[in-house]
Amino acid sequence: MTYIKENFLLTNKTAEKLYFGYAKDMPIFDYHCHLPEKEILDNKQFTDIFEIWLKGDHYKWRLMRNYGVNEEYITGNKSNKEKFIAYCETLSTAFGNPLYHWSQVELKEFFNCELEINKENAEQIWDWCNEYIKVNQITPQKLIEQSNVEYIFTTNEVFDNLQTFLDISKKGYNFKVIPAFRADKIMNIEAEKYNDFVSRLGDITSLDFLEKALEERLKAFIEVGTVASDIALQSVYEVSTREDAEKVFIKRRKGDIVSEKESQIFKGYLTYFLMKLYAKYDIRCELHLGAMRNNNTEMLKRLGLDTGYDSIAEDNSIRLLSRLMDRLNDENSLPKTIIFNLNPKMNSEIMTLIGCFQDDSTKGKLQYGPAWWFLDNKVGMEKHLEDLTATGHIAAFVGMLTDSRSFLSYPRHHYFRRILCNYLGKLMENGEITNDIELVGKVVKDVSFNNSISYFGVKEGV
Repeated sequence: MTYIKENFLLTNKTAEKLYFGYAKDMPIFDYHCHLPEKEILDNKQFTDIFEIWLKGDHYKWRLMRNYGVNEEYITGNKSNKEKFIAYCETLSTAFGNPLYHWSQVELKEFFNCELEINKENAEQIWDWCNEYIKVNQITPQKLIEQSNVEYIFTTNEVFDNLQTFLDISKKGYNFKVIPAFRADKIMNIEAEKYNDFVSRLGDITSLDFLEKALEERLKAFIEVGTVASDIALQSVYEVSTREDAEKVFIKRRKGDIVSEKESQIFKGYLTYFLMKLYAKYDIRCELHLGAMRNNNTEMLKRLGLDTGYDSIAEDNSIRLLSRLMDRLNDENSLPKTIIFNLNPKMNSEIMTLIGCFQDDSTKGKLQYGPAWWFLDNKVGMEKHLEDLTATGHIAAFVGMLTDSRSFLSYPRHHYFRRILCNYLGKLMENGEITNDIELVGKVVKDVSFNNSISYFGVKEGV
């Protein structure tokens, strides 16, 4: 291995002291991911490295498409081994892409393999990892516990079966798996199968019935431990009247198509309703903004949702976000909220708006979420930290997540922690902040884990 050394991404001695002394051994709190809870419950041994590494990982699929790899080697009918080899060849020259780092770290950390990932080594890596999986009986539980994970918040639609989480709680794992409440399929009224999704909540013939059904489902989620919710929007929409939202909802329930404007009317109102509901039950709201989804219609028809055809939107809805937050605040119904921003041009706008609605109920009640999706790379994380510290307070920050469907994604937390320690280490060595290593180290520990524990209210920090 010619890179990924012990001091990877740590460019000075102070950064090394912060990482190895304060960050490295902290547990992981993964408060937003897309891991399949059923696989965690079943805990079956994996069959090969492809199943853990490439199956369902649209980050890797996008990289391969950018390199001109035929879709047969990505989501098509080629064998798992052929797909794996194609990925190894792709990765070998993906300099600067976070997958170039993440994949190599995952190979070393989870399979004790230090071969560089490239076409020449691909078959040897394939054989090595598959033998390692077989000999060590690698399962989801082993990967999660090896990563020192204490909490996992999966992302679950409002009608999902919650019995799975009760069954997981009886397994005796060294970590907790808790669902986050997500109403996207109820929000996206323009979707072709919208009425099918709504009908899973019962005989919903009015907006009043829908609101009551959503509240009852939230209560059911809370009974299995839920403390967080999730809303994903391309942009924030104006809060319409309840009457206008009802008209759109009834029209759609009758089977009629709604216009883009009507869709926005409904989404604007439902976002407001849900956030008010979350405040009522002290549920943290994770608000994801700025993803323009399903750009490639042909591939959407072929492969479906979440297959790597989303991008960063240009929508600037900061004024509407301000009006939404202000209205909720006036009604004493602004929940603890983490705002994830996908367009880096909006960092400062969102960061300064958050500062207008903080209070003493919670340290960092309104959070500027970590660099997310297309931004959870070295450049994106560094810019995020710069913008966060310039107008906010680093010591209140809840830190990193995986936002992943892969059980091997936990090194991303350490990727972030190294960048965080390097950022603070540089400031210390430049004489721009205190040289009190214990004080700065405590901030590192808090951002790595303790702040999430406090913010989500699950237990004491360490």
